[in-house]
Amino acid sequence: MEVYEVGGCVRDELMGVKPKDRDWVVVNSSPSEMKKKGFKPIGKDFPVFLHPTTNEEYALARTEKKSGIGYKDFIFYFDKNVTLEEDLQRRDLTINAIAKDANGLIIDPFGGIRDIKEKIFRHTSSAFAEDPLRALRLARFKSYPHLSEFITATKTTKLIQDIVHSGELSSLSADRVWMEVSKALSNLNTEKFFESLLEHGLLKPWFIGLEAVSQDGSCPEHKWAEIQRVNNFSLCKELPIPNSFKRAVDLLQLILRLIQCSEFDGKLRLIESLNFPRNNQELEALFNLPAFQEHVKILRAIKNAVLNIDFTQLADIPNHAVSEKKQFLYHEALKSII
Repeated sequence: MEVYEVGGCVRDELMGVKPKDRDWVVVNSSPSEMKKKGFKPIGKDFPVFLHPTTNEEYALARTEKKSGIGYKDFIFYFDKNVTLEEDLQRRDLTINAIAKDANGLIIDPFGGIRDIKEKIFRHTSSAFAEDPLRALRLARFKSYPHLSEFITATKTTKLIQDIVHSGELSSLSADRVWMEVSKALSNLNTEKFFESLLEHGLLKPWFIGLEAVSQDGSCPEHKWAEIQRVNNFSLCKELPIPNSFKRAVDLLQLILRLIQCSEFDGKLRLIESLNFPRNNQELEALFNLPAFQEHVKILRAIKNAVLNIDFTQLADIPNHAVSEKKQFLYHEALKSII
């Protein structure tokens, strides 16, 4: 039984970046032996186990063969005869096909270290094109600061185009696509992900309407709202967008409408819809976006005026009169500002 650290964690260590997690591959072992050593099986499609102490994932070395359409239709083969090199060869990129043994010895059969030094994304084998998810993963890798300056090898670009022309991107699940988007939004160089989608034409069917990229926003939700803004709020209708992201987009749209509105009563309705008492912190963060630089003073003046309204007086008013009184309070607080 031989254990190797593999994949992105080895890549990151070689680049001087602390890995977020570690992946391990086990050679010359079997499911029964892993269980005897206390590992807990969790894999459905192929043998993956949790370490009894660290809870890190350990996978038996395996090979794979495409059996259908999409990123899930693969037949996996694993036994004691599968070598480390065979397992590494099935990985997407050379920089992710590097292993390290228990003594710290680096095993690099596909030139991953060379490509790290030259800052190149290069496929490990032509099987790269068999998994459409790999095209989105490569785009997402660009959003990591230490990988943001990497360029894609010419032949790898050709394989990405093969994926695009195959139409297999449509076989991906909406949940899995959003997972890649969400990870990119959480990284420092989010804009590189969307630039890569544009560069490689990875637009159909999930990113139709993507034409522009923004690097603004201090959190994933606000980055998403900004990407939507610069693309006329037309992106990713098919994806399962979490409510916090939808709310950020809705608030940003309301702010834009408020800025563009010229009617006093219309402005009051929009200000009430913004619900400053509830959304104060998020609105303040959105006001800091460069898109609102010219309007931030008036927006903050509106916010402060609304937050100074004493809404407790509504408690003593009959229910049928609350709405009218509330509008009166807004009117009095804002009449000299808007």
